[in-house]
Amino acid sequence: MNQKTWIEALPELLEALGETAWMVGWAFLIVVLVGTAVGVLLRLWASDGLTPSRGLYAVVGAVVNIARSLPFLILMIALIGFTRWLVGTAYGPTPAIVPLAVGAIPFYARVVEAALREVAPGKIEAAQVMGATTWDIVRKVLLPEALPGLVAGATLTLVTLIGYSTMAGVIGGGGVGDFAIRYGYQRFNEPVLLMSVVVLIIIVQLVQSIGDWLVSRMAHRRG
Repeated sequence: MNQKTWIEALPELLEALGETAWMVGWAFLIVVLVGTAVGVLLRLWASDGLTPSRGLYAVVGAVVNIARSLPFLILMIALIGFTRWLVGTAYGPTPAIVPLAVGAIPFYARVVEAALREVAPGKIEAAQVMGATTWDIVRKVLLPEALPGLVAGATLTLVTLIGYSTMAGVIGGGGVGDFAIRYGYQRFNEPVLLMSVVVLIIIVQLVQSIGDWLVSRMAHRRG
């Protein structure tokens, strides 16, 4: 089998990067939307929340903890049937969005809950005195005040999703992970495999740097 040099493999790598961007981008959007909603509910239902509910908090918290404890590769395989039912196929970048989102939502939900917990109680009490409803407090106090923590958590979640996406290549999910397996590992092509690793490191560093910059800007404005 003829081995491609890393330069000859660039077109395939660019295609793989596009697939990674597609699956990670959509998964990240779903995770932020759903994870934020779940995190807010967990904070509201906590014993010191605005609408405490021991039963709801215990049930939702248990589901989140169980989902977080599953290794992503096992979760991805376990969801093959559900993914096929939902999307029509279990292989490719689009179906990979399903396990990526399901795997990261519990993680981000806990990040949101922790960030909201850091909001000063005095600001919440002031809003209550002014007659704000629970959802007014969520929209106008909790989420805005917790924004730096939410952005930091979203950055960490995006980095995690990039890592998860590489594992999607194990079951034909496409992306850089699939490229590294097919063109690097299976063909014993170490330069191509190394190029895949370097590209992923650069992407992660870029994402983390942008996230850190946004958080520092927010903190500076608050200061």
